[in-house]
Amino acid sequence: MTLQEFLQETQAQVRAQMVDGSPFEETVFSEIVMKHMSEVGMTFEPVSCYYKGKVGNGILRLSGYAVSDDGDQVDLFVSLYDGAGVVSSIADNDTKNAAEQCLRFLRLCAEGKAVDTLDPSHDASSIGETIHSIYKDLDQIRIFVLTDRVAKSRQFAAREIGGKLVHLEVMDIERLHRHLSEGKPRDELMADFRELAGTALPCIFVPGSKEDYGYALTAMPGEVLRVLYEKFGARLLEANVRSFLSNKGKGVNAGIQSTLRNEPSRFMAYNNGIVVVADEVHLGKAEDGSTGISWLKGLQIVNGGQTTASIFFTKRRYPEVDLSKVRVPAKIIVMNQQDPADEEALISDISRFANSQNAVKQSDLSANKPFHVEVERLSMSVYCPDGVSRWFYERAAGSYNTLLTRMGTTPARLKALKDEMPVSRKITKTDLAKYLMAWEQQPDVVSLGSQKNFDRFMERVAELCQDGWLPGVEDYKAMIAKARLYRDMEKLIRPMFPAFKANVAAYLVSVLSRQLGEKMDLERVWLKQGISPELSQQLRVWAEEVNTRLQATANGRMISEWAKKAECKDAVLEATYSAPKTGIPEVR
Repeated sequence: MTLQEFLQETQAQVRAQMVDGSPFEETVFSEIVMKHMSEVGMTFEPVSCYYKGKVGNGILRLSGYAVSDDGDQVDLFVSLYDGAGVVSSIADNDTKNAAEQCLRFLRLCAEGKAVDTLDPSHDASSIGETIHSIYKDLDQIRIFVLTDRVAKSRQFAAREIGGKLVHLEVMDIERLHRHLSEGKPRDELMADFRELAGTALPCIFVPGSKEDYGYALTAMPGEVLRVLYEKFGARLLEANVRSFLSNKGKGVNAGIQSTLRNEPSRFMAYNNGIVVVADEVHLGKAEDGSTGISWLKGLQIVNGGQTTASIFFTKRRYPEVDLSKVRVPAKIIVMNQQDPADEEALISDISRFANSQNAVKQSDLSANKPFHVEVERLSMSVYCPDGVSRWFYERAAGSYNTLLTRMGTTPARLKALKDEMPVSRKITKTDLAKYLMAWEQQPDVVSLGSQKNFDRFMERVAELCQDGWLPGVEDYKAMIAKARLYRDMEKLIRPMFPAFKANVAAYLVSVLSRQLGEKMDLERVWLKQGISPELSQQLRVWAEEVNTRLQATANGRMISEWAKKAECKDAVLEATYSAPKTGIPEVR
């Protein structure tokens, strides 16, 4: 897929998520890109929040934010959506200005002035208060400029605010294209050890078969790991294991930190080492003339997240630590798999068996579970009522674009594939989990974020499938109907609220299920591939009531945090809502 085709497909995806006549293209684009970045481990669970205002002569802008579970890292996003149908460039001045506008917002938060300066009725005020409350404990702050144009520079010099370094990056359409078209978030991660360490790393290398993998053993300098983490952040740790492990100075991390500070030369003797997967390796000569690794491309650490993050954060907190004495044992596996699904399965197994310090959640290793294989099979065999189009279930990351590349060998065939399975009808594993868990009246679990929700979803699936049950055609149609309901609700909600739309959507679906679940005609939603104007109107009424209930019960807490609590679920779902209007076609 060319960059031009990808741009048009992304814009089509934006339009597919819009309510007719709604002027929120930039917001939708931000949500699409933030979701992708979260799924590949570049950021944490994102929250959409559009804000634009002025303080004095300075413009402030925000499109969304993401905070780590430990509250020690925060990402802010600001978008520049052009919507032009052709690939075009964007000047560095424009992306820098957008970053500067977001920096002003961050500075206001850091100084504790957001509450007094911003409109208290806007959710940006409470976001500012939250950032201020955790600012002194932050270890990493990043600002991302999101754009559908091509940027000349994708990184700018870090800035300092309130004694903290703020890293500035650009996620442009070209960078996004490389991630999604290849289905590999690892594509930009490259380590040239001749530059990082001054020489190739001495190693033992076993080539392996062309169909499987190559293998190397080496010792990686601690300073090299620190620099790689500083450059790539959590992306370095996110090949398949989705849990980012930060250094909070307890448990295993406390031992790592102690060794780094007191006995750095013994680190290699005490530490179990790391496991790395990579797409390419280039061998050269080390200083002593032995075989060495000159560079790795597409590298990811699938085991050793605590070790890597601890080295980085310990050096930041204790600059006197001498990393020149630190060596980390490293097992490097070079992937030779050509099929994305096979590659994901192999990485899953590597992750599962390599992780002895930290348990790998089942949600990270699920692509080849029978449930997902069967849903994928159904998506390829069950046509929509028009007899022409289908939904696409993306069981393995990147498989949608792989299908287009493999089967769309001519412009006519590619167009036919996109008409048959448009990107607006693509569903990922985490998407499906969100739709179904919300319908099962678990909006608090959905609000925990895509990966934690997926984990809970797979527990339910395991219970259902323990006696050999697998979804059939009718089950699949009901799943798609629930997906269609959820997506249509998201469209309705988007222009109604400035922030926390995801939480309102999850709770609204649960309220619908609770109020009308047994009476809902899901078959009609499947047949119509959408919801009626009458149901849309009812959902608008309930959306306002759900939002009001969330705000009233939060008692000053961030809605996105309050929505994660079981107490919030009880307070919202058990509230009294307007009686449904008569004449809704989907109600039996």
